[in-house]
Amino acid sequence: MNKNVLKINNLTKSYNNVNALHDVSVTLEAGKIYGLIGRNGAGKSTLMRIVSGLSYPTNGSIELFGHKGEKALQIERKRLGCMIEYPGLTPNMTARENLKLHRIMRGIPNKEIEEELLELVGLADTGKKKAKNFSLGMKQRLGIAIALLGNPEFLILDEPINGLDPLGVTEIRKLIKKLCEEKQMTILISSHNLPELYQTATDYIIIDKGEIKQTLTLSQLEERCKRHLLIKCEETEKLVGILYMKLNTNNYKVMPDKSVKLYDYLDDKEQVSRVLYENGIIPTEFSNEGDTLEEYFISVVGGEKND
Repeated sequence: MNKNVLKINNLTKSYNNVNALHDVSVTLEAGKIYGLIGRNGAGKSTLMRIVSGLSYPTNGSIELFGHKGEKALQIERKRLGCMIEYPGLTPNMTARENLKLHRIMRGIPNKEIEEELLELVGLADTGKKKAKNFSLGMKQRLGIAIALLGNPEFLILDEPINGLDPLGVTEIRKLIKKLCEEKQMTILISSHNLPELYQTATDYIIIDKGEIKQTLTLSQLEERCKRHLLIKCEETEKLVGILYMKLNTNNYKVMPDKSVKLYDYLDDKEQVSRVLYENGIIPTEFSNEGDTLEEYFISVVGGEKND
């Protein structure tokens, strides 16, 4: 049974009587990568800042590694590594000098950790090049290296792939997966790049307007984004009747635009087409489809019902 790394209970954060977070409850288990999905202003950064101790909740409570209360949380936060919003780099310093500065500031005596982390994030060969001359991807990787000082058990990354080119995105993804798999690190990562999160995270938290809309595993997400036959026609009610009466299935979903997603007969489109034709239905669209993570996210935060 997995140990809980983070447990948030009925957490609310208000600014000038406006809720940035409202009654948020969520639990994170050890050794997983959690993708935090939400639009700008949804509350992602606010949640991460509260967990990392950079902000405080108006109401509710937080448990880290089974401990709660502000005194205990300050101790447990030593087991956290964070990169929130932007990497805190000194531009006129090299990668190694930046790491050394942060290591000393945090009172970490192990000098060898600098070289180990530079190797880990792929910056060991940057030499005397200053951080101000780094590419965005290099800056992000150095920010992650700084967050990894102290060998954290729980890593919080706010938009670590924002603005990166495809190669930089791939590098960060491989690093995140490596940290989880090799060090059993729990990682909470927010991103606007939903296809990338789909390739990275093991679990998903969908947040909108300060409220948690859904939490689900990768397998649950894949089930909800599963392949289907998309059928559009002029007589949706008649189509649904034929699916039920003639094809003996109720494994379909009628969408707001009156199209129908049929989750059966994926490998037998010809039979479906023949039965529809024999019963007077002429589809205007008939194709194999599958919801993307973006489409599913929009259906959740856009107000459509998802049972």
